[in-house]
Amino acid sequence: MPPASTRVPQQQRSRATRARLLEATVECLVEHGWSGTTTTVVAARAGVSRGAQLHHYPTRAALVTAAVAHLTERRAAELRAEAEALPAGPRRLDRVVDLLAAAFTGPFFVAALELWVAARTDAELRAALLPLETRVGREMHRLTVELLGVDERQPGVREAVQTTLDLLRGLGVANLLSDDSTRRAALLHAWKHQLATLLTSTSTAI
Repeated sequence: MPPASTRVPQQQRSRATRARLLEATVECLVEHGWSGTTTTVVAARAGVSRGAQLHHYPTRAALVTAAVAHLTERRAAELRAEAEALPAGPRRLDRVVDLLAAAFTGPFFVAALELWVAARTDAELRAALLPLETRVGREMHRLTVELLGVDERQPGVREAVQTTLDLLRGLGVANLLSDDSTRRAALLHAWKHQLATLLTSTSTAI
């Protein structure tokens, strides 16, 4: 067995290789879409040999789902860090919704959407993607509850949180082909008032 001094650098190199592959995969999905994100293109962009890429991620489905999982975890950590600077009180809800809305217009959302569409007709990708999407959906819901500081055991809170996420996802899709910022801002402004009313009514009803 190699000494510890040899194993640690190897582990570090392996982690660095995986990170480069995952970042390159997301960039390719955003720039070239699913059809253009081949394992050969990703390996070249990451500066990684084809053999190394296959060692870590033997199939394209494994590579792209790992990339989306990686970006999801990173974005959730960023959201939590950004939320630490948010004000308490009534304005917090507005800022939380704005933070979440930004998450549905960034690279993660574009990359994920490419996979959702491709998975409709690609059985291998769909099989790899469904468990990830289930986990991502739960984690995003849990994060939203945490950022809003609400108790979803109260009637109506879970539905209000999920409606918010579904609205933001739909607005993100609408923004893909053209600048939808004006309409999105108006809809978000209206929904913030409704969400605040919903959450206030559920908290006072107990």
